[in-house]
Amino acid sequence: MKSVEHLVAEHDLIERGLAVLEKVVSRIEADKSVPDEFPRWAADFFRQFADRCHHAKEEDLFFPLLKERGIAEEGGPIGVMLHEHVVGRDCVRRMREASEAEPLDKEAFAAAARQFIPLLQQHIFKENNVLFKMAENVLSLADDAEVSEKFARVEEERDLAGMHERYDADVAGWEALLP
Repeated sequence: MKSVEHLVAEHDLIERGLAVLEKVVSRIEADKSVPDEFPRWAADFFRQFADRCHHAKEEDLFFPLLKERGIAEEGGPIGVMLHEHVVGRDCVRRMREASEAEPLDKEAFAAAARQFIPLLQQHIFKENNVLFKMAENVLSLADDAEVSEKFARVEEERDLAGMHERYDADVAGWEALLP
């Protein structure tokens, strides 16, 4: 699998998680019940999978290679993506803090999620349709093979193997529970 295809597949799972999060936030805002464990799960999913697994690959491996190949960070798409990662981390931190409150701080959780959802949706759109297209134009086949191999090694070294399957199953469960 090409490096861009790997990142897009991760985006697909993240987008499914965002769709479920949006349903839960709508339920909170309508003063309907939400599964007790969902808020903590959501904060964990976006912290572990979206950030620790996905964004870490981009920041540690993919973006540095793109910079070496001439794609600008300062004033360019990589700088925008890095800034959005920081803003997203703050939203997830606030969701986690709200989910750990006793009882759940529904208002704070929903507010953080309402900021996070469009941020990440737009972020993914920009990466998939702008940055990744640029990457495909500047990365050689050898570059792509090398970064794909590094993705696999990082997942193994950081004990991320199996994370995709576990979170895919979790998201599917939430999708079934919250149609």
